[in-house]
Amino acid sequence: MARRKNYYNNYYTGFKPTKPIVAKDGLKARNQRGTFAKNWWAERWIEALERLVDSGRLSRGRSYARKGQVLSIEETKTGVVARVQGSRRTPYKITIQIAPLTDAQWEKVIDALAEQAIFTAQLLAGEMPQNIEDAFISAGVNLFPTQRGDLNTNCSCPDYANPCKHVAATHYILGERFDEDPFLLFRLRGRTQEQILQGLRQRRAGQELAEEEGGEEPEIIIPLEETIDCFWVLGRPLENFSVTIRPPDIEIPLLKRLGEPAFAPTPGLQSLLLPAYRLIGQAALKAAYADIHIDGQDE
Repeated sequence: MARRKNYYNNYYTGFKPTKPIVAKDGLKARNQRGTFAKNWWAERWIEALERLVDSGRLSRGRSYARKGQVLSIEETKTGVVARVQGSRRTPYKITIQIAPLTDAQWEKVIDALAEQAIFTAQLLAGEMPQNIEDAFISAGVNLFPTQRGDLNTNCSCPDYANPCKHVAATHYILGERFDEDPFLLFRLRGRTQEQILQGLRQRRAGQELAEEEGGEEPEIIIPLEETIDCFWVLGRPLENFSVTIRPPDIEIPLLKRLGEPAFAPTPGLQSLLLPAYRLIGQAALKAAYADIHIDGQDE
């Protein structure tokens, strides 16, 4: 009788001294020590959680994430749904929702992003610009959760605290998902990658058209079929034609846009292939400019 009474007391107070059931085939965190995130935007996501959860539940949440107690995470239209194995046979259901931005707010954000070409270039490469938050702030909103009302979390466990350790475990694993796919944060805020990029393209095209109408006359493009006979003939002399070669603003943009595949070993496909891409680039320069002085050597 005393044991049963103790069980119900523990149930309703949220105090659970029992250990979780060991999960099989759970989503173990890649980093078993130290930080969970590699990129700054994933770090900011985790920092948002750590402002809301007490240190004890954060510690247990990290332990759950590293042991693989998070069984699944699925993205939904309104947020994220996860299953976490606790001390009971039935896994707990977790939901995490972040308040979406309105259409009007997103339009202001995209206007601010379009003002700087580097934002468009980095986003096209699948990279989160370091100072992208400035664009959101100028539109009167925030990209990352900054207050308790921005995050809505729920867990089916009996713990009275919200967020609990199961939510914390899910949040840490989600931080690693942000490392692979920074556009996940945008989707949780209400816009897909393609919607954002389409908006940026439209604004950039409008800016270029305005510059053409107010400046020099646009260049006349001759149809290809009218130039077939003289296709290989130089139209203009090359004496004054200058070529400037410089490293790209963003390395391996296509790989970054595609994101890290699930099968890639540590430290990730991008890190593994980057040396090869650099060697290929150097070889291309040597092949194109074999008689030019490059990198301190005569080739």
